[in-house]
Amino acid sequence: MSRPAVALVHDYLTQRGGAERVVLVVADAYPDATIHTSLYAPDDTFPGFRDHTVVTSPLDRVALLRDHHRLALPLLAPTFSHLHVDADVTICSSSGWAHGAPVTGAKIVYCHNPARWLYQRDQYLAGSSRLAAAGLALLTPPLERWDRRAAATADRYLVNSRAVQARVAATYGIDSQVVHPPVDIDTSAPRRAPAGVEPGFVLCATRLLPYKNVAAVVEAFARRPDRRLVVVGTGPLADELAAAAPANVTFLGRVGDDELRWLYGACIGLVTASYEDFGLTPVEAAAFGRPTAALRWGGFLDTIVEGETGVFFDEPAPGAIAAAIDELGRTSWSEAALVRHAESFGPSRFLDALAVVVEEVRPGR
Repeated sequence: MSRPAVALVHDYLTQRGGAERVVLVVADAYPDATIHTSLYAPDDTFPGFRDHTVVTSPLDRVALLRDHHRLALPLLAPTFSHLHVDADVTICSSSGWAHGAPVTGAKIVYCHNPARWLYQRDQYLAGSSRLAAAGLALLTPPLERWDRRAAATADRYLVNSRAVQARVAATYGIDSQVVHPPVDIDTSAPRRAPAGVEPGFVLCATRLLPYKNVAAVVEAFARRPDRRLVVVGTGPLADELAAAAPANVTFLGRVGDDELRWLYGACIGLVTASYEDFGLTPVEAAAFGRPTAALRWGGFLDTIVEGETGVFFDEPAPGAIAAAIDELGRTSWSEAALVRHAESFGPSRFLDALAVVVEEVRPGR
């Protein structure tokens, strides 16, 4: 029996993030490919994964780990080291674990970022306990050795932005190819307004984690009581942030795709102070003709054209964010230019580039 042509590996399917969107687009393009992962929570990630074959590790039997995947961190390196994938070409979507899976054919790594818990620990641990920091410090030396060995097993390394390309070169000494991830949001699909929200607000769509700097965004709007902020997303800081929010800030938690489309279309613009490796949401906002005020950092340098699709602020501080929001509001933006910018990140461009690499590494080519 011949082995499969293509297989996919992803760290964990337990959330709805940009990395999971990438995996789903690839899976839809290679519908016969099995998706291998450590943990799978169907209700917490994109429903489209139900249309594919997902094979999980033994860790998935522990419900607590599906709900809190960070608790699995000490177990993930050995888990992926024992995940043997048999296919002509294996595409590993990795933020630190999937690239360690042994394969029988060729291996392509699509790197969203080198392991943040190893190489950007200050961001990863922000708001964590001293015990967590001490535990990670003990694990760091063996995990770094494992991670560098894992990176070296790839036949080709692809990255999502120029910022990540520079990190991969500095961390692993690997020359990688930038292939911006696909941004696929249907602006013509039905829209539904969330209860209690009127048009004319600024939108912040992000997971509520320390390195997303949502507290600084909320404080910026406390200084601009004449403007409204709507925050979409969930995360461990949700209750804390909502409790401290002023009256002009609304937290919606998780919303449906129809509601998110309405929010993008009804907002005056997007704001994000996150440390992002790619920067997906400014492209989604641009698809609806909406500009973005963003931190001048990381992937946002690839996804925002300053003065044409958005403005930057130089630090995730309330004063800088508030000034950028003022600039966003007083600038005239071309919706046509914004939409054209978003179209340049479409799925076909991404999949065409990926298909070329798959063919280049396929055994017996």
